[in-house]
Amino acid sequence: MSAAATTATKLLLSDLAPTLTNVPSDYIRPISDRPSLTDQTHISDGSIPLIDLQGLNGPRRSDIIKQIGQACQHCGFFQVKNHGISEAMINNMLSIARTFFKLPESERLKIYSDDPSKPTRLSTSFNVKTEKVSNWRDFLRLHCYPLQDYVHDWPLNPPSFREDVGDYCTSVRGLVLRLIQAISESLGLPSDYIDKEALGKHGQHMALNYYPPCPQPELTYGLPGHTDPNLITLLLQDDVPGLQVLRDGNWVPVNPIPSTFIVNIGDQMQVLSNDRYKSVLHRAVVSRDKERISIPTFYCSSPDAVIGPAKGLVDQDHPAVYRDFTYAEYYKKFWNRGLATECCLEMFKASSTV
Repeated sequence: MSAAATTATKLLLSDLAPTLTNVPSDYIRPISDRPSLTDQTHISDGSIPLIDLQGLNGPRRSDIIKQIGQACQHCGFFQVKNHGISEAMINNMLSIARTFFKLPESERLKIYSDDPSKPTRLSTSFNVKTEKVSNWRDFLRLHCYPLQDYVHDWPLNPPSFREDVGDYCTSVRGLVLRLIQAISESLGLPSDYIDKEALGKHGQHMALNYYPPCPQPELTYGLPGHTDPNLITLLLQDDVPGLQVLRDGNWVPVNPIPSTFIVNIGDQMQVLSNDRYKSVLHRAVVSRDKERISIPTFYCSSPDAVIGPAKGLVDQDHPAVYRDFTYAEYYKKFWNRGLATECCLEMFKASSTV
């Protein structure tokens, strides 16, 4: 049964959750697939590397690039500070997201859709049309590059939404481009390799995620374990813990650090790096008492871009792990399969017959 079936007249979890004392049956995970919330008491700032980007374009560049390369290889996740995006912009973005999800139900539902092809839409869970167990979140999905192609479809409330979110998207894109240059260099490739060879016309979209308080957080997920299908993700989160990353077989909570971004490698970067860098499973747990806001920006190839291992990383000792494919081909399989604890990459192995 889908989320829509349970909620009946309530399409969004944010409007249903305040009335609940128990988690509805269609949100309850099988016993073998439930979060272990005891780990929440062992949150550590050292769960993933924190990299200072101050001097990335200066004398510390080679050292910072080395740190980024090690993080991509060993963790798949890292945090960045001194990234060039102001604290005021970050706080404003979180405030706008919070304000949006507090708008009257009738105002939010103006942009509700369960059609994943719509570039601007408010929805719930992940894919209410196909999934068997629903996820404890609502989300506003926005395509945002090229900005002028999409901003006219964005919400008009809060009144500053289009201008402020547009400025944020532009700033985050600038940071992403600096990071992918550094990642290119960390792989021993030209600094513009990913930009010019892997992204095509470029794509960027984002989600404003809202996780309401949950009466039984041990029974469900905000999002279950998954890898990201895109190239690289930058996550902004508020001060409520929820993100967990799989490291050495254990789910490690990531402590929010104010004014930092969390960066993770997506499936396409694993392909491009010929498996040197790993796209790592991560998930979101929810809180009994607190709502949580997270804002991931997904940077990806344009649909017609051809993805494959970088030619400079393929030789006799390191044969190509993956065949070439378009990002559209990959994303279709990702969406149809839904979030799962194994990514789609096995289907695209060079030796695969799938």
